[in-house]
Amino acid sequence: MEQKPYHLFVVEDDPAMRDMLSSYLEKQGMAVTSMPSAEDLMRRIHRLRPDLIVLDVSLPGESGLQACQRLRADGDRVPIILLTARTEEIDRVLGLEMGADDYLGKPFSARELLARIRAVLRRVSTTPGVPIAFEQEVPIGAFRFAPATRSLHAEDGSVRVLSTVEYAMLAELVTNPNVPISRDRLLAVSHARSDVLLTRTVDVAVMRLRKIVEPDATVPRYIQTVRGHGYMFVPHARGA
Repeated sequence: MEQKPYHLFVVEDDPAMRDMLSSYLEKQGMAVTSMPSAEDLMRRIHRLRPDLIVLDVSLPGESGLQACQRLRADGDRVPIILLTARTEEIDRVLGLEMGADDYLGKPFSARELLARIRAVLRRVSTTPGVPIAFEQEVPIGAFRFAPATRSLHAEDGSVRVLSTVEYAMLAELVTNPNVPISRDRLLAVSHARSDVLLTRTVDVAVMRLRKIVEPDATVPRYIQTVRGHGYMFVPHARGA
């Protein structure tokens, strides 16, 4: 049986850029729905589900960052790659903090975007860093980590769906309890490329996870820092 092509949303307000990206990705065997605004994205996403969203940050009206944040707040874990003309590290880190799976700074080649898209789709479909048999929920303080749904469940019944990067890193940590995991290893299980900013990506993802599961994120019990190396999951920390 022939595999159904991946369906992408391309959200870009520049008509020439939008048409170029859509045409190129379709020639690579992908189905593409293009649109000029975040408002169009939010209106259509529940009627026509994409496998991934290519989302420009600088959109008129609601920005790409705001749309990303709103989707994640609604519990939607659809993979998102942000396109941004900004070069400052803080802007890119902000996008990752809001739950984006990757970013690409303009100008870029369509070929590079395709590589990023394939890398994110590969991570989503292959569950990076997690053995296939790993299905049991893992207690982390007042939460339960559910690998099957890539989410954290609180005692009050609320659910926090993790981004691809957060999920891959947390899964790698909890499947190796009390074992120091290097930043490079966490980077390898959650990303398919090397970049100076990506080491910072590990710290940003860990900071987000700590804000969720730790009683006090400034004094972490469960996701502890191994100075000069990386991080370690401690399932039964002293004083917990």
